[in-house]
Amino acid sequence: MELAYIPSPSHGVLHLGPIPLRGYAFCIIIGVFLAVWLGNKRWIARGGRSGTVADIAVWAVPFGLVGGRLYHVITDYELYFSEGRDWVDAFKVWQGGLGIWGAIALGALGAWIGCRRRGIPLPAWADAVAPGIAFAQACGRWGNWFNQELYGKPTDVPWALHITSSTDGRVPGYYHPTFLYESLWCVGVGFLVIWADRRFKLGHGRAFALYVAAYCVGRGWIEYMRVDDAHHILGLRLNDWTAMVVFVLAVAYIVISSRLRPGREEIVEPGAAEDAPAEGDASASAEDAADDKAGDKAEGKSEAEAAGDKTGDKAESDAGASGDTDESVDLGKESAAGSAEPEPSDSTGSASASESEEESGAGTVARDEAGSAKKS
Repeated sequence: MELAYIPSPSHGVLHLGPIPLRGYAFCIIIGVFLAVWLGNKRWIARGGRSGTVADIAVWAVPFGLVGGRLYHVITDYELYFSEGRDWVDAFKVWQGGLGIWGAIALGALGAWIGCRRRGIPLPAWADAVAPGIAFAQACGRWGNWFNQELYGKPTDVPWALHITSSTDGRVPGYYHPTFLYESLWCVGVGFLVIWADRRFKLGHGRAFALYVAAYCVGRGWIEYMRVDDAHHILGLRLNDWTAMVVFVLAVAYIVISSRLRPGREEIVEPGAAEDAPAEGDASASAEDAADDKAGDKAEGKSEAEAAGDKTGDKAESDAGASGDTDESVDLGKESAAGSAEPEPSDSTGSASASESEEESGAGTVARDEAGSAKKS
């Protein structure tokens, strides 16, 4: 009895009323969204428009699903067309069975159609989505866990996968979780492509070719561990031979492309460079409008404050005028009172003048009388 192992789900589908929710499909959908999201960020960083990756993915994803299913059905035709089998099962994608080689090949055709319609070079688009595809594969491999498929040889390691189903020739037991190995390998491939792209400025499809070559290396040794039925050529599984051939082609492309077209594309999407200044101008206009609005608001506030100051000055002026008027009234009253009173200084002066005149007259009379007496 194993004390540590990875349990398998009892079933790979949940029913929401009449609607089946399949774990395999959810893993694929999550992977697609992850690839499109990351690809969009990388495409914008290279000078493309936002949303272009998703527009082309509308072509690439359906083609990829059809190609992956076709590759699986063709290479494992006995599962659907041999005696006692129902060929209708070939269309039941949710039961598992997507070959990555067919998915990449036919998906590339769909991407080429989408890129041609947008006037975009396919290699540049492929470089942008390459690490996202690797991460999408990492998510999609967990769909094999839900279906209890694509496991490896029996093992007693602590991370062994416990298979409980006995349908379709399965034997319950503990096996190498090759789905987990490939999932982790794909995560590493995705980060490798991101690092190499930043370090060496990969362009013209070389980032995508690096993804393909690195994936093939991992797929080779993981495929060797699997125990599910497969066609063999010279003692090796068909997918091992496919991985080796594709690896050689990917490396050859990297070498030849580096010599013929070194560096990276300067323009990945025609017209995107002109859109950036327009967006910048729109943003600047919006900022200017906001500044003008704030300025108008400040100016209105200043005018209101000026009006308030003017009102205060007017009130002070009115108060000052009222005070001056009261002072004038008081001065007027005092002046009137002063005019009504007798002037003692003038009356006294007049009396003194009269007395002086009388004394002068009396003196004259006395001198006349003295003169007359002397003559006698």
